[in-house]
Amino acid sequence: MTLTAPESWHASLHRLQRDGIPHVLATQVTSAGSTPREPGARMVITIDAIFDTLGGGTFEWQTISAARNLLQQQRYGLHLEAFSLGGRSGQCCGGFVNILLEVFPGAEAHVAIFGAGHVGREIVNLSAPLPWQLHWYDSRSDIFSEQLQQQPRLGCHTLGDPQRTVSELPPQTHALVLTHSHDQDYALIAGLIERDDVASIGLIGSDSKWSSFQGRLKRAGHDAEKIKRVRSPIGRIHATKLNNKTPYAIALTVVTELLWLTDTPSLPETRGLAPDAARALVDDTKTTQS
Repeated sequence: MTLTAPESWHASLHRLQRDGIPHVLATQVTSAGSTPREPGARMVITIDAIFDTLGGGTFEWQTISAARNLLQQQRYGLHLEAFSLGGRSGQCCGGFVNILLEVFPGAEAHVAIFGAGHVGREIVNLSAPLPWQLHWYDSRSDIFSEQLQQQPRLGCHTLGDPQRTVSELPPQTHALVLTHSHDQDYALIAGLIERDDVASIGLIGSDSKWSSFQGRLKRAGHDAEKIKRVRSPIGRIHATKLNNKTPYAIALTVVTELLWLTDTPSLPETRGLAPDAARALVDDTKTTQS
């Protein structure tokens, strides 16, 4: 079913890019003769909805069909469609239009970032060009600036009850825990390890912090195998410590680690492993199957 929504093309474009939903921006770039709309007219198309209009009629439905075919075939990027309104589209206008279709992919991975401090901000900034849908949480409701909230594929949320927030995350989310509060960190980790469908769990901090958390989790009755799913400290590439502890440097290692994790096939056995260990297991599996 196609839903024609009252939302304008620019409002829908902002929302769809923010939420990481696949969509097409259709723009009338040239025209000749009599046409329903002028160059510069735009509409946005998803698999099940359309926003705004290029003037209606057969040619618009042909534009929608072409856009949805590109979405289904995952042919992202720029595509130019030509319409003769008296020929291809059978309309009485008799004009001619060129429509530019810009096909945007949806998010390839979901990443939940708990904490909007210095490291969290750098992680979000470094992740901006990547095809990830970011879910950013902090208990301080005024910490997200208006500029930050304009970033594509980014949702900013006030962190309330950690258990409820964790329960509402999309399946296969990669979670990073780095709030300003150790109690919040612990509550989030305790909830995350009980979700079998979380793709990965990372915790910022020292070895001693993680050792303390492990003791608390065991005393609280959490299963040892579930506790092992947590990577801490996050961003420790190839099991080595980073001497540069600036927020930007830490964020670089965390995003690099996430690139490996999101690129690794989702074998259940790789959950919770360090990136190099996960990839080694995948390579071993491929060798065994070949």
